[in-house]
Parts: sequence; structure tokens; C-alpha cells
Amino acid sequence: MAGARRDFAPPDRRTASQDESSAREDALLTVRAAEGDEDAFAALVQRHAPTLIRLATRLLGTRTEAEDAVQDAFISAWRRLPEFNGQSSFGTWMYRIVTNRCLNILRACKPVAPLESAGEVPAPEHDVSPARITEARDAVRDLRDALGQLSAEQRACWVLRELDGQSYEFIADAVGISQGAVRARVFRARRCLTQALGAWR
Repeated sequence: MAGARRDFAPPDRRTASQDESSAREDALLTVRAAEGDEDAFAALVQRHAPTLIRLATRLLGTRTEAEDAVQDAFISAWRRLPEFNGQSSFGTWMYRIVTNRCLNILRACKPVAPLESAGEVPAPEHDVSPARITEARDAVRDLRDALGQLSAEQRACWVLRELDGQSYEFIADAVGISQGAVRARVFRARRCLTQALGAWR
């Protein structure tokens, strides 16, 4: 996939040999799971669940909803494993399933919960004034509120692009829209966030 990261791990955290080894292990586990090996599928769940829950939390706003969505996605994947053609890695396939599951939830009921992982205020240093700490917390709160006002597709495209660093090609495939539509949604999301956070510029 031109321009996309391998699977979805940040390149500075994994070497090429680690990527290749992980991909081979995933491929072997996926084949065994498709043949009905529940232990192999459980190993895939253990390997990929943390990243997928982090993605779902960013999209849905709460960890509880995220865990439910990822659990449903894995159940769906288990049933659909015989259809898995191996053209992408298992992790990438699951990324798409989770993204689509979260989009369906967002479209059915616009979230009111803030995006928990959009930003965190670092632990205060001794030389930082209480006023600056309060200001930083207010800015993070406003960012989370602004993200909650985005449409489902804008939120998904922005999260995948800005927080997960995915390529436009990857996002288009995951969300089921054209790359041009992805770019438009990311642009609109950025503009909405800039307007909402104008006071903090």
C-alpha cells in the first residue's frame, strides 16, 4: 500500500525485522484460526486488542463503548475468517472492521461523551503557575468538546489521520469513501477545530 504504514504500528517503535516477524506470526495464526483453532484466534485477539481499543476509544469517546465495539468486531471477524483473503495483514483487516463498527455506532447515535485520548495535560512542573495549569486543562476540555461536535465521518477521518497517522489511501479503504472525500473531511474537521479553539491560539 503506497504511502501507508505497515499495519498500524508507529515506525519508530518497531524495526523492519520485528514487523516482518510479527506479520509472519499473524499470518500463521490467521491460517490456523480460519481452520477453527480457537487458541490461535485468542492469540490474535491478545496481540491486537490494545491497539484496537485505543482506536475505538478515540472514535467513540469512552473506553466502555470502545471495549464493547472491539469485542463485537472480533466476534464478527471470527465468523468471517473463511472470507479473509490475506491481501492485507490481520491487523489492518481488524482496523477496518473496528473503524466500520465504530462508524455505525456514531451514525446511529451521535456521541455526547468527550474524546478521552484527544489530549492530556502533563503533570505540572514546580515552576508552572496554577493559572497556566488551569488554562491548559480548559484548552484540552475545549478540544474534546469540539471533537464531539464533528460528524461521524469527520471524526473518524481526523482521528485516523491526525492521531493514528494513517495514509489517505488507508483511511479511504477503512471508511469506504474516496481519497478526495477523506481529504475533504479532514480539512473540514481541522477547520471546525481551529474555529472552536480560536480563543486558545
